[in-house]
Amino acid sequence: MKLLICDDDTMTIRALEFQFKRDGFEVFKAHSGREAQTILTENEDIDLLITDIYMPSMNGMELITFVRNDLKRNIPILVLSRANVEDTSQLAFDLKANEYLTKPVNLEDLSYKVKQLLEK
Repeated sequence: MKLLICDDDTMTIRALEFQFKRDGFEVFKAHSGREAQTILTENEDIDLLITDIYMPSMNGMELITFVRNDLKRNIPILVLSRANVEDTSQLAFDLKANEYLTKPVNLEDLSYKVKQLLEK
């Protein structure tokens, strides 16, 4: 299974990459929405996207819109953000994100949530 992690925080990417490689995933990494856009365009077989909201060049909301409207992909999208604001999470769900979790997150809980999303 292939997973794309999009976050501008290097430490977050490293922690998530370590967890998901341990879980047997092939992990792709992007530090901005634009970088994730390129990866998603070049790799049609990404199984799940984890994205932050606030990033340079293209934010997570724009990335979700790109995946759903431009690529027309129905892959699971999990938003992982420090923004614990009801309006932000509601907008993510309105754009068709599948899950919204706030940082910091327990990696075991995140791993469980990802597996649940992939089973659907």
